[in-house]
Amino acid sequence: FEPFYFDWNLTTNKEVAIKITKPSRRDSGLFELNALAEITKLDADKYGLIKFLDWFEYRSHICIVYEMLDQSLYDFMYTRRHRPLSIHEIRTIARQLLISLKGLKEINMAHCDIKPDNIMLVNQASEPFRVKLIDFGLTKNPRDMETGTHMQNLCFRAPEVILGLPLDERVDMWTVGYTLAWLYRGFHIHPVDSEYTVIRSLTKRQGMPDQKLLDNGQEVKFSRCCLSYDDLKNFYQDKTKTTEVELFIKLLRQMLEIDPDKRITPEEALKHSFFTMEQPSGEPRLRPSVAGIGSGTPATPKGKKRTRR
Repeated sequence: FEPFYFDWNLTTNKEVAIKITKPSRRDSGLFELNALAEITKLDADKYGLIKFLDWFEYRSHICIVYEMLDQSLYDFMYTRRHRPLSIHEIRTIARQLLISLKGLKEINMAHCDIKPDNIMLVNQASEPFRVKLIDFGLTKNPRDMETGTHMQNLCFRAPEVILGLPLDERVDMWTVGYTLAWLYRGFHIHPVDSEYTVIRSLTKRQGMPDQKLLDNGQEVKFSRCCLSYDDLKNFYQDKTKTTEVELFIKLLRQMLEIDPDKRITPEEALKHSFFTMEQPSGEPRLRPSVAGIGSGTPATPKGKKRTRR
């Protein structure tokens, strides 16, 4: 886990975040720089990605300079004691993350480590719930994702990773879906102490995977705990939002489809009724831009050090 340091760019007179990779993890730093060479082909603001500014080497440490952002969704939820977000706030975040996935797919890249720690609020005070993806240390072309590779935090790990199935960018759709469910409920929707209990919980909520998945998996140690989708629907307290909640749960089911071949794509998800329905007048809105995402001024205190989980 690489530490982030915050400092001033004397040329631009702006604060920046510097990710420092130890000499013992030099290959990891170079890997991230190679991924950034592809990611910088995208407009960082349009696609909700942290801006890569520069890099340098100091005493064999690779130092990657990024724009300054506010706080992660994990830290934000922690400070509010994991109180769930409203359906309006979830929709605002969901749309941005799907745009990020759409952009990464366009350049044939998969993030491979999406989780609340790696989703940053840009500036919660001035632009509520505007977010960006960070940490591209595991990002790669789907063609380079080998079957059987262990990746992703266990809490957010896609079923195909656990089962040892072929992998591609669709693992990111799973983790975005699970992150949205986590924001909706305030904590995990199934036990996350081991891969066994994760799979056991998934099958209880969604049924057994198709036989072809079980036949092809390299890591099938399977047995037939967990909230159902009806439980999730009934969890929301404001019954005036029932229609919106039902649409969100329908979208969630498609994002958390066990079979990646049946999982919804970013393009399809952005056309889902959860986003296209008429929005309530009081819903938080982002400043308009090419993709509905504006720009903002970061607000993290100077001199703070943060270590990524």
